[in-house]
Amino acid sequence: MLQELDDDKAENVVTIDLVGKTDLADAMVVASGRSTRHVGAMADQIVSRLKAAGLANPKVEGASACDWVLIDAEDVIVHLFRPEVREFYNLERVWSEAAHIAATTDA
Repeated sequence: MLQELDDDKAENVVTIDLVGKTDLADAMVVASGRSTRHVGAMADQIVSRLKAAGLANPKVEGASACDWVLIDAEDVIVHLFRPEVREFYNLERVWSEAAHIAATTDA
């Protein structure tokens, strides 16, 4: 998937290891596109490639606006952003801080 993002001219691609942080997925990929059109095109390409690789129905959110598109590829979650939206939500910081918060249990 990283090679495909590179081929699609994705910018600032970051992979975040989620093992031990959540059961949602094993990894998160965060990347930026230059515009809503670029984000939408990258999302379409990723979904097509996932289907060709055998993932019958990848879940996609945000494709109508293309400011932030989330693609759930089972073990990997892909976030595609316009740069301004990515800066605002700053998922890389959120997940890096989450790795340092100790889990607590209610007594």
